[in-house]
Amino acid sequence: MSSSVTVQQSQILERILSLEIVRVTERAAVSSARLRGRGDEKAADQAAVDAMRRELNKLPIHGTVVIGEGERDEAPMLFIGEEVGNRNGPKVDIAVDPLEGTTLCAKNMPGSIATMAMAEGGTLLHAPDSYMEKIAIGPGFAKGLIDLDVSPEENIYNLAKAKGVKPHEITALILDRPRHAAMIAAVRATGASVALITDGDVAGVIHTAQADLTGIDIYMGIGGAPEGVLAAAALRCIGGQMQCRLVLDTEEKRARAAKMGVKDPRKKYAIEDMVRGDCLFAATGVTDGNLLRGVKFRKDVIETETVVMRSVTGTVRVIRAEHRELSKFHLD
Repeated sequence: MSSSVTVQQSQILERILSLEIVRVTERAAVSSARLRGRGDEKAADQAAVDAMRRELNKLPIHGTVVIGEGERDEAPMLFIGEEVGNRNGPKVDIAVDPLEGTTLCAKNMPGSIATMAMAEGGTLLHAPDSYMEKIAIGPGFAKGLIDLDVSPEENIYNLAKAKGVKPHEITALILDRPRHAAMIAAVRATGASVALITDGDVAGVIHTAQADLTGIDIYMGIGGAPEGVLAAAALRCIGGQMQCRLVLDTEEKRARAAKMGVKDPRKKYAIEDMVRGDCLFAATGVTDGNLLRGVKFRKDVIETETVVMRSVTGTVRVIRAEHRELSKFHLD
């Protein structure tokens, strides 16, 4: 790629960072927020998908969804392999979770967000819509401090030692799932605390990068691969360590992954393996949470709060927006 093309692509990514990528997650968040508390997860998710697809297709990019919500071309969601954008721009990889925390939105519980990441073409991990083992901590520690292949206890002890504290001063964030019962017990056996969440592990991983504010020192457990890549994109922007491994426990899953270029089904992925180039990350709150405020519907205005990050500059912007063009913004 010529230097002029590289500069042009960088400039376009910066322009997207400044406004357009924010608009994508804002629209998805508003559309799903209209269905908060209705008890219909599918409808809320579809509303976010439709809005996100519509806005992505307006962008000056030739984008390919490499991390999405399904792998079938006929899927109504933003599926893996779907092309988005107006095709008049650079080739970029897209990772999406239009509504992370569908249950949270349907029940109007805290922590639901609309989120996506964008990177230079060919630099995001191409992974199937499967489960993924994950462990993450914030910035400022020696590389390799955490490891999926050591016990939860050892990871807690190593982190406590690196922080210069006792294990009982460590808090681990873990999804509240039956599959994590042994892990939760092991963490508690060290004296460390466990903070349980019902959904939303993208935000959960991001919390480790702000431990002084969130009180979360480490994230561990098994969750969705799309959320893993999105979280890796965020940490690439703001710092931290993350290690992931796809859960490919059937021959069918391994075959699917192989078609997407996964050569080693047991490979441990660091952040740099999942997000290799310049990337952008954006998330807009749907319901109120520790990371972002949810959408607010006022009489003559809609309020949103979005965080947008870029890896090459380390820039983090929090954008609180008021949207007054209600006729254009009403998306359901």
